[in-house]
Amino acid sequence: MHDEITVIGGGLAGSEAAWQIARLGHRVELYEMRPVRSTPAHRTDRLAEIVCSNSLKSDQPYHASWLLKEELRRLGSILIRIADSVRVPAGSALAVDRQRFAERVTDVISNEPNVHLIRKEVPEIPNDGIVIVASGPLTSPSLSESIRSFCSSEHLYFYDAISPIVDAETIDHAKVYRGSRYGKAADDYLNCPMDREKYNAFYEALVSAESVRIHEFEEACYFESCLPIEEIARRGRDTLRFGPMRPVGLIDPISGRMSYAVVQLRQEDLMQSSYNMVGFQNHLKFPEQKRIFRMIPGLANAEFLRLGQIHRNTYINAPQTLLASLAARRDPRIYFAGQLAGTEGYIENIATGFIAGINAVRTTRGEDPLVLPAETAIGALCRYVSSPQKHFAPMNINFGLLPEIDVPRRLPKTEKQRLLCERALDLCRPSSTSMV
Repeated sequence: MHDEITVIGGGLAGSEAAWQIARLGHRVELYEMRPVRSTPAHRTDRLAEIVCSNSLKSDQPYHASWLLKEELRRLGSILIRIADSVRVPAGSALAVDRQRFAERVTDVISNEPNVHLIRKEVPEIPNDGIVIVASGPLTSPSLSESIRSFCSSEHLYFYDAISPIVDAETIDHAKVYRGSRYGKAADDYLNCPMDREKYNAFYEALVSAESVRIHEFEEACYFESCLPIEEIARRGRDTLRFGPMRPVGLIDPISGRMSYAVVQLRQEDLMQSSYNMVGFQNHLKFPEQKRIFRMIPGLANAEFLRLGQIHRNTYINAPQTLLASLAARRDPRIYFAGQLAGTEGYIENIATGFIAGINAVRTTRGEDPLVLPAETAIGALCRYVSSPQKHFAPMNINFGLLPEIDVPRRLPKTEKQRLLCERALDLCRPSSTSMV
């Protein structure tokens, strides 16, 4: 048996798991294959590199995503602490400067005495020792085959896409305005307003644009909350206006009216040097993206620091494979965490890394695993990925995953959500989890 716990993958889940193991006084070998081997989506060799949106979703109290972050804050998540330290203005959302986030995670992990960071590809699941597989949705083919063999079933998968990033200096600020939806927060977004004529021209160009070809032997199976914008558009002429280009809650200060459609740009870094096109993930060919997105008011001369891309995200059939502790049913020395384990979303992946790291240490000590109550957001996620279900798919945290609470039927939704959050946080005190 190895003295060290092995963590495969230096993404969000793997980095959190490694740090939790180290803080509990156990040595860990953290394997990250970059830069020895890269992926279609990553650009650097830094740990916890965020490759899609820089938003970690709502930080508005009593929202489901806020609850998950708040539980992790209270329980001692290192990645949430770092995210809070590098946040950028994004209204009520927790958005981060992605470069600084990855730099700080890399620095913290690299300088942790109990962590041995190894830049090397792991081609298969090790045959001995405690192992956390957190290799992510872009797992290398050789390790992916090892995981498939271990799980005795084919991988499930969906296609994920990333949004373009615009150079701030190339935005025509005379044609855009600052503002947040319904004025709920500071004016953290740049808004590109469209009238009916401009929207219809943009729509026609988008639905007729040439996309990157998907291999014939692969099924296009998109995650519903991250659909490519052209796929949304193909569902109907007005779907964009009720989706990523919805104008409600935004008043154009020039006209004094709500526009027909609006494209929102969210600050990407602390220096305000770049902006993310909110909800514009796509898999159009690069020349098509430049041509069509420059039709948006304010972006006629836009320079794109990154264009949208598509990549295949792989995940296991977690309910057939995992226990609520995130240990494998067939071999409890093996844990799975992150998107590979069927949790969709940055914070969700951090949460599973947190649980897997703690339980890996508990396994070495011969202790019972930490399984948080289903009434908590973390516990609900772990229950979701380990409970039998007919059609399993990756899931973001939402209140529908938590058990019902006994309240009057006519109680307002916001009040019910507040009570669900208070119940969860009361169950998620560090003293109640007995983690150490």
